Amino acid sequence: MEAKHEEIVTDWNPLSLFDLSAAVVTSVMGHVEREVWALPGPILQGILPSLNIYYLERIEETAVKKGLSTQPIWCKLWCDIMKTRPSRFESIKCWRKKFLEAFFSNVLRGILDVSSDQRLRDPYFLPLLYTSQHVTQLTIYNMLEGIAELMAKHNQGVLENLVVSLRSLTFRHLLSSSQSMRQQLSLLLHHLIHHGAVNHVSMNSWPNPDSSLIVLILKMSAGVWHPGKTLVNQASLCHLCRETSVDQSQKLDQEHETHLGSSLLLHGLATGQHSDRDLRNERPLPSMPPGFENVEELARALNASVDCHLSSSPSQSKMQHSTNSGSCNAEKGSVRLSPAKSSQNGSLLNECQKRGKGITKRKLGCHQKTSKVTTNSDLYDFVFTVAREEEEKALLNKKKNAKERRTFVNCSAYPTEDSTMGLVHTDRPVGITSLKTANRFRSVSILEILSIRLNRNTCQMLGNLLSSWVSLEKLVLSLNKTNLEHLEVRFPREPLQTSLLIPVLKASRSLQSLSLDSAVISCPQQVEQLLHALKEYSPVLKRLSFHDINLSHHSKDVLLLLQDPILQEITFSFCRLFENCTMEFLTEIISAVKKNSSLKTLKLPGNRLGNHRLVALADIFSEDSSASICHLDVSSNCIKPDGLLEFAKKLESYVAQRREHIKFTKLCLSQNWLDQDAVVAEEALWRLKAICSVVSDTWDSSQAFADYVSVM
Repeated sequence: MEAKHEEIVTDWNPLSLFDLSAAVVTSVMGHVEREVWALPGPILQGILPSLNIYYLERIEETAVKKGLSTQPIWCKLWCDIMKTRPSRFESIKCWRKKFLEAFFSNVLRGILDVSSDQRLRDPYFLPLLYTSQHVTQLTIYNMLEGIAELMAKHNQGVLENLVVSLRSLTFRHLLSSSQSMRQQLSLLLHHLIHHGAVNHVSMNSWPNPDSSLIVLILKMSAGVWHPGKTLVNQASLCHLCRETSVDQSQKLDQEHETHLGSSLLLHGLATGQHSDRDLRNERPLPSMPPGFENVEELARALNASVDCHLSSSPSQSKMQHSTNSGSCNAEKGSVRLSPAKSSQNGSLLNECQKRGKGITKRKLGCHQKTSKVTTNSDLYDFVFTVAREEEEKALLNKKKNAKERRTFVNCSAYPTEDSTMGLVHTDRPVGITSLKTANRFRSVSILEILSIRLNRNTCQMLGNLLSSWVSLEKLVLSLNKTNLEHLEVRFPREPLQTSLLIPVLKASRSLQSLSLDSAVISCPQQVEQLLHALKEYSPVLKRLSFHDINLSHHSKDVLLLLQDPILQEITFSFCRLFENCTMEFLTEIISAVKKNSSLKTLKLPGNRLGNHRLVALADIFSEDSSASICHLDVSSNCIKPDGLLEFAKKLESYVAQRREHIKFTKLCLSQNWLDQDAVVAEEALWRLKAICSVVSDTWDSSQAFADYVSVM
């Protein structure tokens, strides 16, 4: 018994006096915080492990200044509270930041109870409010847990902190959600992206993605928002929009008051009703119209006497002259000069001067027939009346613009929820309905979509968004079970950037159709590299199209494409294939096509084929050919009726020899010179229509040539 008692006494290690003191200090940190910060470094280092997370965070700057590190303490907190070890591939640069972000997320989702550990609670701090200022990355899971909490009124301070601090937003394992939850998510994204600093949005690992959620997140990330009926209460619109609207309205009002004051000052000078003191207290006026040195000179010009009335009616003249000077002054006092820009003032004065010249001419003509008028109100009223009309027009425009801005903020002009929350079921592509007319908010620069099954409508909507998503710098589409089947790249007369295109091909193993448009080949090796990449990374590519790309010096690459055993459709549209080619090159093309049984469609529009090359092309269907060409397009190739007739006769002979072995079904002949001999062309078309379907037109080659010459 004694031995057991001794063993218990030996195992019990009482706290040292320093530990007891540290425990007391940490319990009253709310009162002695500044005194603790002032302690010497060695003493402070002993107290740090006893502090809760709030004071440990607050003391960080002081600890650094004293040469102390809190990282080991934050690492221990992570191990004790989160009970997980970071991946060995993860490099932790700051345990403090990692812990506080995870702490915020777990408390928000309700999976961490702050009362479970004394280091997590403090009566002076609200966990979400305090830690939100350190959150730069946030992940939303499953049923959008935490969204309603963030949008709650009592957490407005938390949301305001996230608007400033949050940079990256991730959605993971999302499930279908209710309409009210989508409304909350819409408002949250509006704050964090449109008014906030989020520049990176990631969506990953959705087993059964909700299309309406994908559409919502993509549109909000692109800066497109149509609240409409998604807001239960229009008054609940975010205060940031309301503040912006108020600021804009106040600015417009201030500008109008400034212009109004300047106009009244100018009018006062013209009537002599402003003193020197008024001049000193007023803001500078807009620049004087051309031909006037200062305001006084302009006033003198306006007050110059006029001897002839503007009105041509004698009765109107009598009525105007009967007006006394007092009433004239009263009317003048209600007239304001247009607060437009100086250039507009100049044009207005020029117009007035032009009209004044006309008046002067009429005055000279009637000077001896009428009595001299003593009042100068005619020209004066005329100038200011025109100015008033211009000012009223400008004021109406300003009010209209301000109203539109307020309407934009109040969201009264936006489409309803159907065009925002779900897919738009119209004849037009999804997402394009409102993109052109929508007012844009701030958008993100990085978008990642990982391991999510995307349907056709979602992909089409994303494509529509990308057409005007100017801030997007990085787009990652990876392991999405749809990838990519069709890719169209347009280079507006820019170099073909093979180095940037190859990674896209490498990541798009399911690519079936590729179209390259209007690219400039600056280096011959680029085409070779591209074809090699297509062969290696696009095993199921079936359709390949080149448009407006000069391939006249790439005959070898063209032949390699025509020999490809996978491609079913090849298009060389306006690629200048036969610009400087020899007959040997045409023979090689025909030979390659004859040996390729997988190629079904060959389109060669706009390549200067001409009569003799068209006739030679008929050998594709010769008796020794294994070609399977069904569709041949030779539009815009300078083909004349006699050449077409010879081609038709040659094709007839091959069809007679091979009969059912020829599968040729469609021939396109649009925009050729068939109008030069209507009789021959009609015979050729009659023969061809007996073999296949012919697409032709009544193209006027002479007019087209004239149009071409006229624009050269």
